[in-house]
Amino acid sequence: MTTLDPTPVSFGTEDRLAATVTDGALRPIVDRVLEGQRLSADDGMVLFSTPDIWTVGALADLVRRRLNGDVAWYNVNRHLNYSNICALSCKFCSFHRKKDDDGAYEYSLDDIRKEATKATESGATEMHIVGGLHPWLPFQYYLDMLSAIVDVAPRLHVKAFTAVEIVHLARIAKKGRDGDDGIRWVLQQLKEAGLGSLPGGGAEVFDDRVHAETHRTKISGDRWLDVHRIAHEEGLNTNATMLYGHVETCADRIRHMQLLRQEQDRTLRTWATEHGLALESSVDHEGRPHDAVVLHGPDCTGLALQPTPETCATGYYQTLIPLPFIPDDSALEHLPGPMGLENLRTLCVARLMLDNFPHMKAFWIMQTLEMAQLMLQNGADDIDGTVVWYDITKVDGAGTHQEVTVRDLQRAAREAGFNPVERDTLYRSVQRDGREWRVES
Repeated sequence: MTTLDPTPVSFGTEDRLAATVTDGALRPIVDRVLEGQRLSADDGMVLFSTPDIWTVGALADLVRRRLNGDVAWYNVNRHLNYSNICALSCKFCSFHRKKDDDGAYEYSLDDIRKEATKATESGATEMHIVGGLHPWLPFQYYLDMLSAIVDVAPRLHVKAFTAVEIVHLARIAKKGRDGDDGIRWVLQQLKEAGLGSLPGGGAEVFDDRVHAETHRTKISGDRWLDVHRIAHEEGLNTNATMLYGHVETCADRIRHMQLLRQEQDRTLRTWATEHGLALESSVDHEGRPHDAVVLHGPDCTGLALQPTPETCATGYYQTLIPLPFIPDDSALEHLPGPMGLENLRTLCVARLMLDNFPHMKAFWIMQTLEMAQLMLQNGADDIDGTVVWYDITKVDGAGTHQEVTVRDLQRAAREAGFNPVERDTLYRSVQRDGREWRVES
Protein backbone atom coordinates (compact mmCIF):
# COMPACT_ATOMS: atom_id res chain seq x y z
CA MET A 1 0.00 0.00 0.00
CA THR A 2 1.14 3.53 -0.74
CA THR A 3 -0.13 6.18 1.65
CA LEU A 4 0.17 9.62 0.09
CA ASP A 5 -0.31 11.35 3.43
CA PRO A 6 -0.55 9.37 6.65
CA THR A 7 -2.10 12.22 8.63
CA PRO A 8 -5.38 10.92 10.07
CA VAL A 9 -8.70 12.44 9.14
CA SER A 10 -9.56 15.33 11.44
CA PHE A 11 -12.66 17.27 12.52
CA GLY A 12 -13.97 14.37 14.64
CA THR A 13 -14.77 12.21 11.64
CA GLU A 14 -13.62 9.05 13.40
CA ASP A 15 -15.82 9.74 16.40
CA ARG A 16 -18.85 10.49 14.25
CA LEU A 17 -18.45 7.32 12.24
CA ALA A 18 -17.82 5.17 15.30
CA ALA A 19 -20.92 6.57 16.97
CA THR A 20 -23.23 5.91 14.02
CA VAL A 21 -22.18 2.39 12.93
CA THR A 22 -25.11 0.03 13.52
CA ASP A 23 -23.60 -3.12 11.95
CA GLY A 24 -20.68 -4.59 13.85
CA ALA A 25 -19.32 -6.17 10.65
CA LEU A 26 -18.56 -2.67 9.39
CA ARG A 27 -16.37 -1.58 12.31
CA PRO A 28 -13.09 -3.11 11.07
CA ILE A 29 -13.81 -1.70 7.59
CA VAL A 30 -14.33 1.75 9.10
CA ASP A 31 -10.96 1.44 10.83
CA ARG A 32 -9.23 0.39 7.62
CA VAL A 33 -10.71 3.27 5.63
CA LEU A 34 -9.76 5.79 8.31
CA GLU A 35 -6.20 4.45 8.29
CA GLY A 36 -5.97 4.55 4.50
CA GLN A 37 -5.70 0.80 4.08
CA ARG A 38 -6.79 -1.13 1.00
CA LEU A 39 -10.05 -3.05 1.29
CA SER A 40 -10.32 -6.73 0.41
CA ALA A 41 -12.92 -8.62 -1.61
CA ASP A 42 -14.47 -9.81 1.65
CA ASP A 43 -14.74 -6.18 2.79
CA GLY A 44 -16.47 -5.35 -0.47
CA MET A 45 -19.02 -8.10 0.04
CA VAL A 46 -19.79 -6.77 3.53
CA LEU A 47 -20.32 -3.31 2.03
CA PHE A 48 -22.78 -4.78 -0.48
CA SER A 49 -24.72 -6.78 2.14
CA THR A 50 -24.81 -4.58 5.23
CA PRO A 51 -28.13 -2.94 6.13
CA ASP A 52 -26.17 0.08 7.41
CA ILE A 53 -26.13 1.95 4.10
CA TRP A 54 -25.62 5.22 5.98
CA THR A 55 -22.15 4.23 7.15
CA VAL A 56 -21.26 2.92 3.70
CA GLY A 57 -22.23 6.29 2.23
CA ALA A 58 -20.34 8.20 4.92
CA LEU A 59 -17.17 6.20 4.23
CA ALA A 60 -17.48 6.80 0.48
CA ASP A 61 -18.00 10.51 1.08
CA LEU A 62 -14.92 10.56 3.31
CA VAL A 63 -12.74 9.05 0.57
CA ARG A 64 -14.30 11.32 -2.04
CA ARG A 65 -13.43 14.41 0.02
CA ARG A 66 -9.90 13.18 0.65
CA LEU A 67 -9.39 13.02 -3.10
CA ASN A 68 -11.37 15.99 -4.37
CA GLY A 69 -12.42 18.16 -1.45
CA ASP A 70 -15.74 19.89 -2.08
CA VAL A 71 -15.28 20.05 -5.85
CA ALA A 72 -18.00 18.68 -8.14
CA TRP A 73 -16.62 18.38 -11.66
CA TYR A 74 -18.64 18.88 -14.85
CA ASN A 75 -17.75 19.59 -18.46
CA VAL A 76 -19.25 21.11 -21.59
CA ASN A 77 -19.31 18.25 -24.04
CA ARG A 78 -21.15 16.79 -27.00
CA HIS A 79 -21.70 13.11 -27.70
CA LEU A 80 -21.61 11.64 -31.18
CA ASN A 81 -22.83 8.13 -31.97
CA TYR A 82 -21.63 7.86 -35.56
CA SER A 83 -23.54 4.63 -36.37
CA ASN A 84 -25.83 2.17 -34.62
CA ILE A 85 -25.17 -0.55 -37.20
CA CYS A 86 -23.36 -3.30 -35.36
CA ALA A 87 -22.10 -6.77 -36.12
CA LEU A 88 -22.87 -7.82 -32.54
CA SER A 89 -26.20 -8.49 -30.84
CA CYS A 90 -25.49 -8.22 -27.11
CA LYS A 91 -28.52 -9.17 -25.04
CA PHE A 92 -28.45 -6.10 -22.82
CA CYS A 93 -28.22 -3.66 -25.76
CA SER A 94 -31.18 -1.91 -27.39
CA PHE A 95 -28.94 0.44 -29.40
CA HIS A 96 -27.67 -1.90 -32.13
CA ARG A 97 -29.30 -2.30 -35.54
CA LYS A 98 -28.57 -4.34 -38.64
CA LYS A 99 -28.12 -2.49 -41.91
CA ASP A 100 -31.69 -2.85 -43.17
CA ASP A 101 -33.42 -2.43 -39.80
CA ASP A 102 -35.72 0.49 -39.15
CA GLY A 103 -33.78 3.27 -37.49
CA ALA A 104 -30.35 2.14 -38.72
CA TYR A 105 -28.01 5.05 -39.49
CA GLU A 106 -24.40 6.00 -40.18
CA TYR A 107 -22.86 9.46 -40.28
CA SER A 108 -21.03 10.82 -43.29
CA LEU A 109 -17.87 12.86 -42.83
CA ASP A 110 -19.88 15.98 -43.65
CA ASP A 111 -22.30 15.06 -40.86
CA ILE A 112 -19.37 14.70 -38.48
CA ARG A 113 -17.93 18.07 -39.49
CA LYS A 114 -21.30 19.67 -38.80
CA GLU A 115 -21.48 18.07 -35.35
CA ALA A 116 -17.96 19.22 -34.50
CA THR A 117 -18.80 22.75 -35.65
CA LYS A 118 -21.92 22.76 -33.48
CA ALA A 119 -19.82 21.59 -30.54
CA THR A 120 -17.36 24.44 -31.01
CA GLU A 121 -20.15 26.99 -31.41
CA SER A 122 -21.66 25.82 -28.13
CA GLY A 123 -18.35 26.23 -26.32
CA ALA A 124 -17.73 22.51 -25.84
CA THR A 125 -14.28 21.33 -24.83
CA GLU A 126 -14.89 17.65 -25.62
CA MET A 127 -16.40 15.43 -28.30
CA HIS A 128 -17.27 11.97 -26.98
CA ILE A 129 -17.55 9.47 -29.84
CA VAL A 130 -18.66 5.82 -29.79
CA GLY A 131 -20.65 3.65 -32.14
CA GLY A 132 -21.53 0.14 -33.22
CA LEU A 133 -19.09 -2.30 -34.82
CA HIS A 134 -19.96 -1.41 -38.39
CA PRO A 135 -19.23 -4.37 -40.67
CA TRP A 136 -18.36 -2.37 -43.82
CA LEU A 137 -16.87 1.00 -42.91
CA PRO A 138 -13.12 0.90 -43.68
CA PHE A 139 -10.42 1.82 -41.17
CA GLN A 140 -9.68 4.97 -43.17
CA TYR A 141 -13.17 6.25 -42.31
CA TYR A 142 -12.19 6.47 -38.64
CA LEU A 143 -8.94 8.26 -39.39
CA ASP A 144 -10.81 10.66 -41.67
CA MET A 145 -13.41 11.20 -38.94
CA LEU A 146 -10.75 12.35 -36.50
CA SER A 147 -8.99 14.48 -39.11
CA ALA A 148 -12.28 16.14 -40.05
CA ILE A 149 -12.92 17.10 -36.44
CA VAL A 150 -9.40 18.48 -36.05
CA ASP A 151 -9.85 20.52 -39.25
CA VAL A 152 -13.05 22.28 -38.16
CA ALA A 153 -12.61 22.19 -34.37
CA PRO A 154 -8.89 21.97 -33.53
CA ARG A 155 -9.35 22.76 -29.82
CA LEU A 156 -11.85 19.99 -29.16
CA HIS A 157 -10.50 17.06 -27.19
CA VAL A 158 -11.66 13.89 -28.94
CA LYS A 159 -12.48 11.08 -26.52
CA ALA A 160 -13.42 8.23 -28.79
CA PHE A 161 -13.80 4.49 -29.39
CA THR A 162 -14.28 1.86 -26.73
CA ALA A 163 -11.81 -1.00 -26.39
CA VAL A 164 -14.34 -3.14 -28.27
CA GLU A 165 -14.20 -0.73 -31.19
CA ILE A 166 -10.40 -0.61 -31.09
CA VAL A 167 -10.21 -4.41 -31.48
CA HIS A 168 -12.75 -4.18 -34.33
CA LEU A 169 -10.63 -1.49 -36.02
CA ALA A 170 -7.56 -3.73 -35.77
CA ARG A 171 -9.50 -6.45 -37.58
CA ILE A 172 -10.77 -4.27 -40.41
CA ALA A 173 -7.31 -2.69 -40.77
CA LYS A 174 -6.00 -6.26 -41.28
CA LYS A 175 -4.00 -5.99 -38.05
CA GLY A 176 -6.21 -8.31 -36.02
CA ARG A 177 -3.73 -11.19 -36.21
CA ASP A 178 -0.88 -9.08 -34.85
CA GLY A 179 -2.08 -9.31 -31.24
CA ASP A 180 -0.97 -6.43 -29.05
CA ASP A 181 1.14 -5.01 -31.87
CA GLY A 182 -2.00 -4.62 -34.00
CA ILE A 183 -3.80 -2.80 -31.19
CA ARG A 184 -0.78 -0.58 -30.62
CA TRP A 185 -0.54 0.24 -34.33
CA VAL A 186 -4.23 1.18 -34.46
CA LEU A 187 -3.94 3.40 -31.38
CA GLN A 188 -0.86 5.10 -32.78
CA GLN A 189 -2.64 5.81 -36.07
CA LEU A 190 -5.72 7.14 -34.30
CA LYS A 191 -3.64 9.29 -31.95
CA GLU A 192 -1.75 10.79 -34.88
CA ALA A 193 -5.09 11.62 -36.54
CA GLY A 194 -6.39 13.42 -33.43
CA LEU A 195 -7.52 10.91 -30.78
CA GLY A 196 -7.02 12.38 -27.30
CA SER A 197 -8.24 9.67 -24.90
CA LEU A 198 -10.44 6.58 -24.64
CA PRO A 199 -13.88 6.40 -23.01
CA GLY A 200 -14.60 3.46 -20.73
CA GLY A 201 -17.45 1.70 -22.50
CA GLY A 202 -17.64 -1.97 -23.36
CA ALA A 203 -16.18 -3.23 -20.07
CA GLU A 204 -19.57 -4.61 -18.94
CA VAL A 205 -18.58 -7.07 -16.14
CA PHE A 206 -15.28 -8.96 -16.21
CA ASP A 207 -16.61 -12.49 -15.70
CA ASP A 208 -16.62 -15.44 -18.09
CA ARG A 209 -20.10 -16.66 -17.08
CA VAL A 210 -21.63 -13.20 -17.53
CA HIS A 211 -19.76 -12.78 -20.81
CA ALA A 212 -21.12 -16.07 -22.17
CA GLU A 213 -24.67 -15.28 -21.09
CA THR A 214 -25.04 -11.65 -22.12
CA HIS A 215 -22.38 -10.64 -24.67
CA ARG A 216 -20.77 -13.81 -25.96
CA THR A 217 -19.50 -12.32 -29.24
CA LYS A 218 -17.94 -9.23 -27.66
CA ILE A 219 -14.28 -9.17 -26.60
CA SER A 220 -13.40 -10.70 -23.23
CA GLY A 221 -12.62 -8.71 -20.12
CA ASP A 222 -8.95 -9.65 -20.42
CA ARG A 223 -8.83 -8.24 -23.95
CA TRP A 224 -10.56 -5.04 -22.82
CA LEU A 225 -7.91 -4.60 -20.13
CA ASP A 226 -5.16 -5.29 -22.67
CA VAL A 227 -6.39 -2.47 -24.92
CA HIS A 228 -6.42 0.01 -22.05
CA ARG A 229 -2.98 -1.11 -20.87
CA ILE A 230 -1.56 -0.47 -24.34
CA ALA A 231 -3.37 2.88 -24.53
CA HIS A 232 -1.73 3.90 -21.25
CA GLU A 233 1.66 2.88 -22.61
CA GLU A 234 0.98 5.08 -25.63
CA GLY A 235 0.27 8.05 -23.38
CA LEU A 236 -3.53 8.02 -23.66
CA ASN A 237 -5.64 8.48 -20.55
CA THR A 238 -8.67 6.21 -20.36
CA ASN A 239 -11.78 5.64 -18.28
CA ALA A 240 -13.64 2.53 -17.18
CA THR A 241 -17.26 1.46 -16.85
CA MET A 242 -19.11 -1.35 -15.13
CA LEU A 243 -22.57 -2.36 -16.35
CA TYR A 244 -24.40 -3.85 -13.37
CA GLY A 245 -27.85 -5.00 -12.39
CA HIS A 246 -28.50 -7.80 -14.91
CA VAL A 247 -27.23 -11.38 -14.47
CA GLU A 248 -24.02 -10.66 -12.53
CA THR A 249 -23.59 -11.09 -8.78
CA CYS A 250 -22.13 -8.70 -6.23
CA ALA A 251 -19.05 -10.94 -6.15
CA ASP A 252 -18.69 -10.41 -9.91
CA ARG A 253 -18.81 -6.65 -9.38
CA ILE A 254 -16.11 -6.84 -6.73
CA ARG A 255 -13.85 -8.90 -8.99
CA HIS A 256 -14.40 -6.35 -11.78
CA MET A 257 -13.25 -3.59 -9.42
CA GLN A 258 -10.26 -5.62 -8.24
CA LEU A 259 -9.06 -6.21 -11.80
CA LEU A 260 -9.30 -2.50 -12.58
CA ARG A 261 -7.51 -1.65 -9.34
CA GLN A 262 -4.74 -4.12 -10.14
CA GLU A 263 -4.24 -2.64 -13.62
CA GLN A 264 -4.15 0.89 -12.21
CA ASP A 265 -1.50 -0.23 -9.71
CA ARG A 266 0.59 -1.45 -12.62
CA THR A 267 0.23 1.92 -14.34
CA LEU A 268 0.89 4.13 -11.31
CA ARG A 269 3.88 2.38 -9.74
CA THR A 270 6.42 4.34 -11.75
CA TRP A 271 4.58 7.60 -11.08
CA ALA A 272 4.50 6.87 -7.35
CA THR A 273 8.20 6.03 -7.28
CA GLU A 274 9.08 9.20 -9.18
CA HIS A 275 7.22 11.23 -6.55
CA GLY A 276 9.06 9.59 -3.67
CA LEU A 277 6.08 7.62 -2.43
CA ALA A 278 7.03 4.51 -0.51
CA LEU A 279 5.45 1.36 -1.92
CA GLU A 280 4.36 -1.39 0.44
CA SER A 281 3.50 -4.96 -0.42
CA SER A 282 -0.11 -6.00 -0.77
CA VAL A 283 -1.82 -8.91 -2.49
CA ASP A 284 -4.00 -8.96 -5.58
CA HIS A 285 -7.39 -10.68 -5.96
CA GLU A 286 -5.69 -14.06 -6.34
CA GLY A 287 -3.42 -13.65 -3.32
CA ARG A 288 -0.28 -12.76 -5.29
CA PRO A 289 2.04 -10.14 -3.74
CA HIS A 290 2.38 -6.82 -5.53
CA ASP A 291 2.90 -3.14 -4.84
CA ALA A 292 -0.28 -1.15 -4.28
CA VAL A 293 -0.92 2.56 -4.76
CA VAL A 294 -3.65 4.06 -2.57
CA LEU A 295 -4.61 7.70 -3.10
CA HIS A 296 -5.75 9.76 -0.13
CA GLY A 297 -5.16 13.15 1.40
CA PRO A 298 -4.70 14.55 4.89
CA ASP A 299 -8.25 15.46 5.89
CA CYS A 300 -11.80 15.90 4.69
CA THR A 301 -10.97 19.19 2.98
CA GLY A 302 -7.44 18.51 1.75
CA LEU A 303 -6.75 17.38 -1.80
CA ALA A 304 -4.67 14.29 -2.40
CA LEU A 305 -1.58 14.07 -4.53
CA GLN A 306 -2.90 12.58 -7.75
CA PRO A 307 -1.49 11.65 -11.14
CA THR A 308 -2.00 14.36 -13.74
CA PRO A 309 -1.10 14.68 -17.43
CA GLU A 310 1.76 16.93 -16.30
CA THR A 311 3.18 14.59 -13.65
CA CYS A 312 2.50 11.10 -15.06
CA ALA A 313 4.53 10.05 -18.08
CA THR A 314 2.02 7.42 -19.16
CA GLY A 315 -1.73 7.36 -19.49
CA TYR A 316 -3.85 6.06 -16.60
CA TYR A 317 -7.44 5.36 -15.60
CA GLN A 318 -9.09 8.63 -14.66
CA THR A 319 -12.51 7.56 -13.47
CA LEU A 320 -14.97 4.71 -13.06
CA ILE A 321 -18.49 5.19 -14.38
CA PRO A 322 -20.93 2.65 -12.85
CA LEU A 323 -23.74 2.14 -15.37
CA PRO A 324 -27.08 0.64 -14.27
CA PHE A 325 -28.59 -1.87 -16.67
CA ILE A 326 -31.74 -0.47 -18.30
CA PRO A 327 -33.77 -3.45 -19.54
CA ASP A 328 -36.29 -1.72 -21.84
CA ASP A 329 -36.29 -3.01 -25.44
CA SER A 330 -33.33 -5.34 -24.88
CA ALA A 331 -33.25 -9.14 -25.01
CA LEU A 332 -33.07 -9.05 -21.21
CA GLU A 333 -36.08 -6.80 -20.71
CA HIS A 334 -37.69 -9.48 -18.51
CA LEU A 335 -35.17 -8.55 -15.82
CA PRO A 336 -36.13 -5.75 -13.42
CA GLY A 337 -32.87 -3.80 -13.49
CA PRO A 338 -31.43 -2.01 -10.44
CA MET A 339 -33.28 0.67 -8.49
CA GLY A 340 -32.10 3.75 -6.66
CA LEU A 341 -30.68 2.23 -3.49
CA GLU A 342 -28.69 -0.38 -5.40
CA ASN A 343 -27.36 2.31 -7.72
CA LEU A 344 -26.26 4.38 -4.74
CA ARG A 345 -24.67 1.45 -2.92
CA THR A 346 -22.78 0.29 -6.02
CA LEU A 347 -21.31 3.76 -6.45
CA CYS A 348 -20.29 3.84 -2.77
CA VAL A 349 -18.62 0.43 -2.91
CA ALA A 350 -16.78 1.38 -6.09
CA ARG A 351 -15.42 4.54 -4.48
CA LEU A 352 -14.18 2.54 -1.49
CA MET A 353 -12.68 -0.36 -3.45
CA LEU A 354 -11.02 1.68 -6.22
CA ASP A 355 -8.63 3.53 -3.95
CA ASN A 356 -6.23 4.33 -6.82
CA PHE A 357 -8.83 5.89 -9.16
CA PRO A 358 -8.79 9.69 -8.79
CA HIS A 359 -12.42 10.16 -9.81
CA MET A 360 -15.83 8.52 -9.63
CA LYS A 361 -18.59 9.59 -12.02
CA ALA A 362 -22.35 9.68 -11.56
CA PHE A 363 -23.38 9.74 -15.23
CA TRP A 364 -26.57 11.76 -14.97
CA ILE A 365 -28.06 10.43 -18.22
CA MET A 366 -28.29 6.92 -16.77
CA GLN A 367 -28.68 7.86 -13.11
CA THR A 368 -30.88 10.98 -13.56
CA LEU A 369 -29.67 14.39 -12.43
CA GLU A 370 -31.53 14.06 -9.12
CA MET A 371 -29.80 10.77 -8.28
CA ALA A 372 -26.48 12.24 -9.39
CA GLN A 373 -26.92 14.92 -6.72
CA LEU A 374 -27.28 12.25 -4.04
CA MET A 375 -24.31 10.38 -5.46
CA LEU A 376 -22.18 13.50 -5.10
CA GLN A 377 -22.81 13.18 -1.37
CA ASN A 378 -21.90 9.48 -1.39
CA GLY A 379 -18.66 9.08 -3.29
CA ALA A 380 -19.03 10.69 -6.72
CA ASP A 381 -17.11 13.84 -7.62
CA ASP A 382 -18.17 14.15 -11.29
CA ILE A 383 -21.60 14.31 -12.95
CA ASP A 384 -20.36 14.45 -16.58
CA GLY A 385 -21.51 17.21 -18.90
CA THR A 386 -24.09 18.84 -21.11
CA VAL A 387 -24.05 15.86 -23.58
CA VAL A 388 -26.78 17.18 -26.01
CA TRP A 389 -27.44 13.98 -28.05
CA TYR A 390 -27.22 10.44 -26.73
CA ASP A 391 -28.59 7.30 -28.37
CA ILE A 392 -27.09 4.43 -26.35
CA THR A 393 -29.55 4.27 -23.44
CA LYS A 394 -32.68 6.16 -22.50
CA VAL A 395 -34.16 6.45 -19.02
CA ASP A 396 -37.94 6.73 -18.59
CA GLY A 397 -38.67 7.09 -22.28
CA ALA A 398 -36.16 9.86 -22.99
CA GLY A 399 -35.33 10.50 -26.63
CA THR A 400 -31.97 10.98 -28.29
CA HIS A 401 -31.93 14.68 -27.41
CA GLN A 402 -30.68 14.48 -23.82
CA GLU A 403 -29.25 17.79 -22.74
CA VAL A 404 -28.84 19.89 -19.65
CA THR A 405 -27.38 23.37 -19.40
CA VAL A 406 -24.28 24.46 -17.52
CA ARG A 407 -26.61 26.27 -15.14
CA ASP A 408 -28.46 22.99 -14.47
CA LEU A 409 -25.19 21.21 -13.65
CA GLN A 410 -23.95 24.03 -11.45
CA ARG A 411 -27.24 24.22 -9.59
CA ALA A 412 -27.30 20.45 -9.04
CA ALA A 413 -23.81 20.57 -7.53
CA ARG A 414 -24.55 23.55 -5.30
CA GLU A 415 -27.82 22.09 -4.03
CA ALA A 416 -25.87 18.96 -3.08
CA GLY A 417 -23.45 21.12 -1.07
CA PHE A 418 -20.48 21.20 -3.45
CA ASN A 419 -18.52 23.71 -5.46
CA PRO A 420 -19.13 23.18 -9.21
CA VAL A 421 -15.93 23.38 -11.26
CA GLU A 422 -15.79 23.02 -15.02
CA ARG A 423 -13.11 20.61 -16.23
CA ASP A 424 -11.67 19.53 -19.53
CA THR A 425 -11.46 15.84 -20.45
CA LEU A 426 -8.21 15.42 -18.47
CA TYR A 427 -9.65 16.94 -15.28
CA ARG A 428 -7.95 20.30 -15.60
CA SER A 429 -9.95 23.32 -14.46
CA VAL A 430 -11.46 25.43 -17.24
CA GLN A 431 -11.87 29.21 -17.10
CA ARG A 432 -14.65 30.45 -19.35
CA ASP A 433 -15.99 33.65 -20.87
CA GLY A 434 -19.06 32.55 -22.82
CA ARG A 435 -17.96 30.28 -25.64
CA GLU A 436 -14.33 31.23 -25.12
CA TRP A 437 -12.41 29.07 -22.67
CA ARG A 438 -8.92 28.21 -21.51
CA VAL A 439 -7.41 25.49 -19.39
CA GLU A 440 -6.19 26.81 -16.07
CA SER A 441 -2.48 26.23 -15.54
